[in-house]
Parts: sequence; C-alpha cells; structure tokens
Amino acid sequence: MKRGRPIFSEIRQNIVEILHYIGKGYGYQISKLYQKIFPSCTREVIYYHLKKGVDLGEIEIKEIRREQGDYSWGDNVKKTYYCLGPNASPKGSERVKKELEKISQLSTESTGDEPGIAISNIA
Repeated sequence: MKRGRPIFSEIRQNIVEILHYIGKGYGYQISKLYQKIFPSCTREVIYYHLKKGVDLGEIEIKEIRREQGDYSWGDNVKKTYYCLGPNASPKGSERVKKELEKISQLSTESTGDEPGIAISNIA
C-alpha cells in the first residue's frame, strides 16, 4: 500500500464535473458555480485544486487573458481560463448538469440572452 495522502479529491472531481459541462472557465467563475452547486468551501480551496489539477493533468490552462474593465483595484484583470486535461475522468454528474441548466435558465430570464450556460451572469 502506498504511503501518504491519497491523490483523489472530491472537490477536484467536482471541479472536473463542472468543467465537463461548461467547457472552459476562469477561476472565480468556477468558484461561483461550485458554491451554488456543492457545499460551501473557500475560494482559496478551489484555486488550490485548480492548481493541483493542472499538476496532475486533470485540468489544463487553456489561456491567460488580460481583460479591461472597471474594477475596484484598477482597470484590468488577469483571467486564467481552465479546461479538462488528458487525465480528467468526468463521470457526467446529473446533479451538476441539472444545477447548471437551472442557473442557465435563471440568467437567461434575467438578461434576455439566448439559452445556454450563461455563466458570466452568476451573482
């Protein structure tokens, strides 16, 4: 038997399930979705598992963008977009699928956008 901590993490698997359905997303966006679907955990834990997932090949960094906007800290932000990596094994969680569909419907109703997972409008 191997010694030390097991590599598997339920939180990281939940992040993989979210990415399976949304395709790609940035850290804060993934954190907000996680908070709406699963029991509460800190944003720092989500970022830790995103980084660990990249190290394990379960998650990949798709791109890093600097985006302009009116933020409390300045006029731009660096967003790291993540997607599934080659070692990811999504199970196709029905819970995640249903919650994302519900969130998508709510954001579509409030913004009038076309259907789809409008994750940019999650409050």
